[in-house]
Amino acid sequence: MAKRPIFEEVSTATPAARPVVNLIDTAPKGARGAIRVWLVVLFVMVMAMIALGGATRLTGSGLSITEWKPVTGALPPSSQAAWEAEFAKYQQIPQFREENPTMDLSGFKRIYWWEWSHRQLGRAVGLVWAVGFLFFWLTKRIPPGWTPRLLTLGALGALQGAIGWWMVASGLVEGMTSVASYRLATHLGLAFAILGLIAWYVFHLGRPEAQLIRARRAGEPKLFSMTTGLMHLSFVQILIGALVAGIDAGRQYTGWPTMGGEWIPDAIWAPALGWRNFFENAATVQFTHRMVAYLLAIFAVVVWLRARRSPHPVTRGAFTVMIAAVAFQIVLGIVTVMHGAPLPEALAHQIGAVALFVLIIRARHHARYPYETSVRGTIR
Repeated sequence: MAKRPIFEEVSTATPAARPVVNLIDTAPKGARGAIRVWLVVLFVMVMAMIALGGATRLTGSGLSITEWKPVTGALPPSSQAAWEAEFAKYQQIPQFREENPTMDLSGFKRIYWWEWSHRQLGRAVGLVWAVGFLFFWLTKRIPPGWTPRLLTLGALGALQGAIGWWMVASGLVEGMTSVASYRLATHLGLAFAILGLIAWYVFHLGRPEAQLIRARRAGEPKLFSMTTGLMHLSFVQILIGALVAGIDAGRQYTGWPTMGGEWIPDAIWAPALGWRNFFENAATVQFTHRMVAYLLAIFAVVVWLRARRSPHPVTRGAFTVMIAAVAFQIVLGIVTVMHGAPLPEALAHQIGAVALFVLIIRARHHARYPYETSVRGTIR
């Protein structure tokens, strides 16, 4: 057997380069885009629920349906006798006897349709969630790790329905002509919590998982932490706003910047109420709402100034939009209270709270997961 030279080429073929495989990129993604669209639909429906709930309260319609029938209650009265029977139930509660004793059947129908529409939209939200979740789950299109998150939304929605009836029930007992303000605050607070979760999930699903992992390395922990604090403070302000709405405190002091000509109203503390002043005293509740609004504005400016130092243009833009929304919401609040909280202004103020809350969450997401930038611009 002949010896081969030690420098002899054994092959002239160039070996094929093996592709570099990123396990994150090859992992199952699920239907991220389709689930995001489904969540956007739910987001719009929940936002409509909040707006319709505000209109229901402002028109005094929330106690027009005195029973909780999750299934059969979806069908409104279909005959004159059925309408009269429903009206007779309403005539038994204190709100009718003390506030609407002259109401006739046509007037009852007007408030009935507000509350029925609110409950019907709630049923529709539950149906859209259930159909969507079952479809994605049965077809195995839910991305890894997302099943518990989507189930949580459904559980919170079911809890919201129960809390809604718990709230309405508080206004049906003797001595009450409206729902308890703290129960109203609980109901509205959970609605905003659900809306905030959906918004966060929508922002998250709008980008590939691998991109989010890379973006988190470039995140700004300090700015994220400050924005988290701002989000929590805005949520507290929303709860206080619900207390204001629950006792119509916004219609009792219509001056600004003073309240009834006083910087601190004399009626701010009633000794007989004790701790209940913070829930039932119109002067205390509205004064607290105003002070927290000022604090929120100051804190928002501090966060915005910190965000201006961000190296990411998209992040800076998100915080600029947020601070503009804060300014608009404060002006809208002042206009609302100076006009005695009429339906259009009060409803606009509530919708403004939704927009501001979501914009804060959006800015928070950008602080945690900034868009990558290079000399060529932002990488999306």
